Amino acid sequence: MLSHIDEHGRARMVDISAKDDTLRQAVAMGEIRMRPETLALVAQQSATGRGMAASGTTELKKGDVFATAQVAGIQAAKRTWELIPMCHQLLITGISVDFDVDQEHGRVTVTGTARTRGQTGVEMEALVAVSIAALTIYDMVKAVDQTMAIGAIHLVEKTGGKSDLHTQG
Repeated sequence: MLSHIDEHGRARMVDISAKDDTLRQAVAMGEIRMRPETLALVAQQSATGRGMAASGTTELKKGDVFATAQVAGIQAAKRTWELIPMCHQLLITGISVDFDVDQEHGRVTVTGTARTRGQTGVEMEALVAVSIAALTIYDMVKAVDQTMAIGAIHLVEKTGGKSDLHTQG
């Protein structure tokens, strides 16, 4: 039976009041693909704090892409309960959003890690952090590359609850 569906087939929030507080962590990953030359522009702009390409002809006018995406992912994770109807409001004790740039393949891997001490897990918060960080990159770069694609968003690890999960990433 699905945990968010009651015996009458209606959506419900799971009652976690009987659960013990435990330290919980979740790690999620996803990726955004773009043209390698676009990624070179993003990486250069993030390193220098300016939007000018080496040739000086292309500019990312919205600012530091990775810094903005990092803040957006963290902010979104803290608001997951407002975005996903059956999620509990959690006291998040830590969130990180990191980027791994694969210049050759035009790919940025986004990793989100969320932590809490509570009665329910933080998987959704980690997944939302990754999703919104990738969407923010898309928004900031769409003026120079309309070929981008976001995908492969998945849970890599969760610990601290009734069952742990570890995948290959």
